[in-house]
Amino acid sequence: MSSGGGSKAIIAALGANLGIAVIKFSAFAITGSSSMLAEGVHSVVDSGNQGLLLLGGKKAKRAADKDHPFGYGRERFVYAFLVALMLFSLGGLFALYEGVEKIREPHHLDSPVVAYVVLLVAIGLESFSLRTAVVESRHHKGDDTWFGFIRHAKVPELPAVLLEDIAALTGLVLALLGVGLSQLTDEPVWDGIGTCAIGVLLLVVAVVLMVETKSLLLGESAAPVEVTAIEQALVGDGSTSGVERVIHLRTLHLGPEELLVGAKLAMPVGADLADVANAIDAAESRVRDAVPTARVIYLEPDLDRSARL
Repeated sequence: MSSGGGSKAIIAALGANLGIAVIKFSAFAITGSSSMLAEGVHSVVDSGNQGLLLLGGKKAKRAADKDHPFGYGRERFVYAFLVALMLFSLGGLFALYEGVEKIREPHHLDSPVVAYVVLLVAIGLESFSLRTAVVESRHHKGDDTWFGFIRHAKVPELPAVLLEDIAALTGLVLALLGVGLSQLTDEPVWDGIGTCAIGVLLLVVAVVLMVETKSLLLGESAAPVEVTAIEQALVGDGSTSGVERVIHLRTLHLGPEELLVGAKLAMPVGADLADVANAIDAAESRVRDAVPTARVIYLEPDLDRSARL
């Protein structure tokens, strides 16, 4: 996977989650806390998710072939959608189930101090993972807000890791509250309530990821700033470029870092075939310089019939 895919953030999250999963399950075995069990499963699911993201990045590198002439770039969107499904089913639904069971049949925690230590260590590790994801994402975010970045990002791995890390940190705080309130009030039902809260949190994050990734799977156009840059590059300086105007323009993401550009261009009346061919070649070159992700370009010359109306 290219650096643009946020592989550093994914690997950091994978390492953190594997370590956290081990200590969470150990803490569950000692304390019997359902919050710790839900958090342990959450960490395992997150580890599997990061593995899927890495696998998707590897598969997306395959060269185009007869059956897939535009390549396999969208595999990264497919695997990001699978990540959302896993987070929803294995993470959120399992946590809700465990929480409801703990509320129905509460039992006191054993050695809650162990749970506190584990949760605090896990918060430290997840904070490191989140910091790495934030640093990696800043290269893509630009002037957009963080919410806008998650909504508009074409690289699916970074929003997925960001949301997973935020959910993980929030879940750890909820687990800490559940264990703490259970000990303070001597009411173990709070542990179950904390587990249910973790489940709801994971379901919300999963739905957000599914909605955003579904949009990428359906096919999104280039960002508005890229569309403007492409239009300007196609026309060039106008007077000497050989292109009078853009009649219509369509863009489509073939992958996170690969754009298809199709445009119909109005050419000067009376231009000979050689001039038209040279103008089209020059316009294509300008587009590639202006927007390097525009790798598949189809330009159709035409006359500006609107000027005759």
